[in-house]
Amino acid sequence: MAILEVKNLTKVYGEGENKVVALDHVSFHVEKGEFIAIVGSSGSGKSTLLHLIGGVDKPTSGEVFVNGVNVYKQSEENLAIFRRREVGLIYQFYNLIPILTVEENMTLPVLLDNRKVDKKRLNELLKVLMLEGRSHHLPKELSGGQQQRVSIGRALMNGPSLVLADEPTGNLDSKNSKEVIDLLKLTQKMYNQTLIVITHDERIAMQADRVIVIEDGKIKKDEVIR
Repeated sequence: MAILEVKNLTKVYGEGENKVVALDHVSFHVEKGEFIAIVGSSGSGKSTLLHLIGGVDKPTSGEVFVNGVNVYKQSEENLAIFRRREVGLIYQFYNLIPILTVEENMTLPVLLDNRKVDKKRLNELLKVLMLEGRSHHLPKELSGGQQQRVSIGRALMNGPSLVLADEPTGNLDSKNSKEVIDLLKLTQKMYNQTLIVITHDERIAMQADRVIVIEDGKIKKDEVIR
């Protein structure tokens, strides 16, 4: 069974002359462990799609199933739990809490969920992400690449079903961009993680198992690369 099923997903903003169809009856599925790249021009609807998959925004119509559960048929309380436990979000601008250390930022989703931190997983992630000597540093004491590695660690701490990355290298130079994508691919293989990345970078897209092209809120192409 697919880990993710998107069925006729539609998102409309505004009404009348101000009506904008950001997503128009989008449907696809993703198998566990797949690395999917979603590409498209600015305003094509790809970020809207990612936010709807992750439970951050609600669709006008259509359905999203994660592990067979209809995401938007849940109560608000269960939807909040879903976002914490089933989805790991990585953004372009890191979104770290400036007054928290690397370790505190990474474990924040677990603590917000009133659960005990898995120290073994934390230490493993710190090692894999090359942050072992930085665990007590604040974000301002880190480079951009290091901050993005912290956000990857935070996304993976809860062992989510889906890791969703919105332009994760958009704020980085080419060296750090390659490093971040290599780490995402490494952790995807290590944890059999399902990874969906939005990117403008064709070099990143071509490393995915599959590329979905979005244009004017619709899927223009869905192509298996490997």
